Parts: sequence; structure tokens; C-alpha cells
Amino acid sequence: MAKKFFIDLTRCTACRGCQIACKQWHKLPAEETINWGSHQNPRDLSFITYKLVRFTEIVKDGKVDWLFFPEQCRHCMEPPCKGQADLDDERAVLKDELTGAVIFTEYTKLVDGEGVRSACPYDIPRVDPESKIISKCDMCLDRVHNGMKPSCVLSCPTGTMNFGEEDEMMALAEERLATVKKQYPEAVLGDAFDVRVVYLFQQDPTAYFEKAVADASPQYMNRKQMFARIMGRNTRKA
Repeated sequence: MAKKFFIDLTRCTACRGCQIACKQWHKLPAEETINWGSHQNPRDLSFITYKLVRFTEIVKDGKVDWLFFPEQCRHCMEPPCKGQADLDDERAVLKDELTGAVIFTEYTKLVDGEGVRSACPYDIPRVDPESKIISKCDMCLDRVHNGMKPSCVLSCPTGTMNFGEEDEMMALAEERLATVKKQYPEAVLGDAFDVRVVYLFQQDPTAYFEKAVADASPQYMNRKQMFARIMGRNTRKA
């Protein structure tokens, strides 16, 4: 059965264990960083940074609040990045049948990298300027296929990161939402039925990051993807 992440932002302490674990498992090199006025580092996702804990400081009702957002690819049900990449090479972006993970291959070097990035409503894919290969979170597919949790989930000490069967994760997400709403009435689940990485936000998602949630744009979907998306939504409404 397809897999899903549930990321409970009300429990995130920004320890960045998930960010480090992702680097370690994928053997990604460190990035040179500088103090730019935020505890968040590096400043953005990159070809060698698949997971990034974003920090946002806000003032609400006269009180300072820190919002922590461990960002990664959402593994969309009908990924616009694949719709765009398929225009050039259908081998570039694949969907794993077992998990639903959206996987970028070495053939991404043959497609319009910036077009793929702009097709993503979350601005996730990043292009290596030298090889032209595009990279992002791969759901730790090698681990998952061997019965293990993704490295970011395994490293989380607070219960923020959760991963499992789709039905199980949605049940957990809805249960937590009902509990959190008692204290935070504005709490929502982000794009819950369109992606495989569902976040629980205790307030407006855009307060965490301007592209924290978004409707997957049909602009770059092929006809098969658009039909599947429409039929999926009609099935859920029924």
C-alpha cells in the first residue's frame, strides 16, 4: 500500500535531527554557510540539501513566536514536475508503484530543469549547475523497500516526523488535528489529499513559509495526469 508522511509541526523543536540524518544517509556534502540573521541554515534547499528546517519569527497578539517547518518534497499524488519532465523524457521522473514516491533519475539532465522547478507549487526541485541533474527528497526509498523508516523519521526525538501506510497516517493526522484545534482553532492539515507529506499547521500555513501549501498546478500536467486528478477528487467527494 502507498506510504505517507505525517509531520506534526506542533511538536517540532527545530533540533534539525531530520536535516542532519538526511545528509548522512544520502552522503550529501556539507554546505558553506554564513550568519544571515536567522538560526536557519543553510538559507534554502539546494542540489545537496533535500531537507531543511525553516525558521520564522512572528509577533502575534504582542507575543513572539517561532515557527519551525521541516521542509521536503511533498511527493504529490499527481506530480506537476513529472508532467513537465515527461514533455522531454518520460524516464526522468518516475513514481514508485509500491510507495507512491516521486523519484528523479539521472535522465533529469535531459529535461528543462528550470521548467521542472517552476512546475512545482512548493519550489522543491534543484538543478546541479554542472551535471544538470535535478535532485530532491527520494523518501529514502532504499530504506523503505527494506522495511525501514526514512532517516528523517527515525532521527526525530519528539514525534514530529511520522511515516507509514497512507490510511494509518491520515487517521493519525485527523486525530491530532482534532486535539490541536482545542488550543489552536486555526490549525489545518496542508493539502492532505493531494500529497504524501501532510503537515499539521497550528496556524496559517503561509506564516511558516510562503509556499508551505499550494494547489498542484495543472499547467504542466499531461492529459492522463489531469484526468486522474479530476477522477480522484470526484471519488473523494462521492
